[in-house]
Amino acid sequence: MPDDTLTITDNRTGQKYTVPIENGTIRAMNLRQIKTRPEDFGLMTYDPAFMNTASCRSSITYIDGERGILRYRGYPIEVLAERCTFLEVAYLLLFGELPTEPELKSWVHDITHHTMLHESTKKFMEGFRYDGHPMGMFVSTVAALSTVYPDARHVHDPASRLLQIKRLIGKVPSIAAMSYRHNMEFPYVYPDNDLSYAENFMNMLWKMVEPKYVAQPAIARALDILFILHADHEQNCGTNAMRSVSSAQTDPYLSMASAAAALAGPLHGGANEEVLKMLDEIGSKDKVPAYIKKVKDGGVKLMGFGHRIYKNYDPRAKIIKWTAEQVFEVTGRNPKLEIALELERIALEDEYFVKRKLYPNVDFYSGIMYQAMGFRPEMFTVLFAIPRTAGWLAQWQELITDPEQKIARPRQIYTGHEEREFVAMGKRTATAVPAR
Repeated sequence: MPDDTLTITDNRTGQKYTVPIENGTIRAMNLRQIKTRPEDFGLMTYDPAFMNTASCRSSITYIDGERGILRYRGYPIEVLAERCTFLEVAYLLLFGELPTEPELKSWVHDITHHTMLHESTKKFMEGFRYDGHPMGMFVSTVAALSTVYPDARHVHDPASRLLQIKRLIGKVPSIAAMSYRHNMEFPYVYPDNDLSYAENFMNMLWKMVEPKYVAQPAIARALDILFILHADHEQNCGTNAMRSVSSAQTDPYLSMASAAAALAGPLHGGANEEVLKMLDEIGSKDKVPAYIKKVKDGGVKLMGFGHRIYKNYDPRAKIIKWTAEQVFEVTGRNPKLEIALELERIALEDEYFVKRKLYPNVDFYSGIMYQAMGFRPEMFTVLFAIPRTAGWLAQWQELITDPEQKIARPRQIYTGHEEREFVAMGKRTATAVPAR
């Protein structure tokens, strides 16, 4: 019998089954043969929240949570953050290799010339309340682009896919900036093709009456690094939504809107805003020990620590911590940083947190840094969505071209009634409905 197999004994029947092991996994469909009688459906796995289920094969992002490793297409995230621009990394994620100088020049040109939004997009935006959340505006406007570019429905046409990819990567900063300006009741700013990707985003956010916006170099580079760190992160909630919706051959605008909607939740992209709230609640460095005690007593949660995947220090958090120092040299030190550093110091030394492998994650320092750079907390998830667009599109393209993928359709375990007799109106009893 080959070594790379698993033998299962069904104690209900005494029957033995041998299933192949490939890449450390067995195929769930191989369990369907395990039955107590021929008419049985067969065995299924039950895995709430996909805690131990692989839904796809992917060559895009590699994570080793135990060792704190993150790589895009084999390149360590630390190296990419130090040596690359975001658009170089986006190219790598989408096409598998770092671009040559001519390839990068052509790629940057194409993305830059897709930053302009159709004038009708302004009307989408003007329909939102002035105080609407920027992420709600972002999600809705990305979805609305499906009506502007009906050719996006041709998901099996490589040329069409590439065009939509360039459009989306080019336009998401413009949509994000427009949502911010609408929220602030400022006039919209058009893209400036002379600026880099990050600088142009800053221009569309913050330009006022000056003839030409000049970005602060350290802030622009820090933003570019943050974009690199957030570009992809394997099969997280948003990416799973992107793949699931895309599996129905939905166009990339609607698919990406679903991914961004998942990202909007406080357990996903909104976690760094929760960190800021926690730091405000603590108030000052000397109150950190008391807060730590409340965490250990179960009274509050320690936000920005721990991760579903990482059981070590999140490698992105280390880079953000370093990048934050460069930002603070320009903006001045954010008072929250002292609280955060003390919180990290105690948590990394305390057996309670060490034993539970609760290390700082990417959200712990990013919110402090974004705030120092001039971003309001409502914009944090939008800032996350801009770079993650490249990762979502890479995952979308991989799914569309994977012959094994079909429309996503998880099974369920039915826990309701067996067949029931219909009850006439006069014989029904009142249902206990919670009070409003």
